[in-house]
Amino acid sequence: MTIDQVTGDGTLGADPANASSGTLSAVVESLLFVAAEPLTVARLAAALLVEAEQIEEGLQALDRDLVGRGICLQRKDDQIQLATRPAAAAAIERLLGVDTNPRLSPAALEALAVIAYRQPVTRTQLEAIRGVNCDGVLRTLLSRSLIEEQGRVDAVGRPILFGTTFEFLQYFGLSRVEDLPPLPEALVAELAARDAQAVASVEEKSASA
Repeated sequence: MTIDQVTGDGTLGADPANASSGTLSAVVESLLFVAAEPLTVARLAAALLVEAEQIEEGLQALDRDLVGRGICLQRKDDQIQLATRPAAAAAIERLLGVDTNPRLSPAALEALAVIAYRQPVTRTQLEAIRGVNCDGVLRTLLSRSLIEEQGRVDAVGRPILFGTTFEFLQYFGLSRVEDLPPLPEALVAELAARDAQAVASVEEKSASA
């Protein structure tokens, strides 16, 4: 699909470099609307024959335009999608006849909070911070698609790195991870100390292996 096909008049497609951010944001909205999966900035730029910087400007304009409407932009790293507003969740569930927001246990919420603020993290790091085995809560969070594998550490055993997903953003009504409320400085220092202990433990095990 080209810009000409989306706009129907070829105005933007004729000279995309000179497109206004408002016009571009409308076409970006169209592509995000028809996409079956989140789109990257690079993919949007390639589809619209413009630079990534112009896509970012268009996304900023679209984000402003969507204020107060029933849909919003959600962004995870370089991926973007359209989503319904969290305030509409209850009505959507009643319309569809489903419960899309079952509650998480306190243990799962605690583990998810650590992953969200410290991502990407390994199971060992998570357990060092929480002080308990996390196999069960990790399985729960993975089955709910709230976290996902985001790579592996180049160390003995190549432990998995976990991070949050788009479903995590939807569950908590966030547009992006950066919208999480800041942690108290004392807690940040404590988490950093526990991270250091976890890294030291891994290095010690690697040295003795």
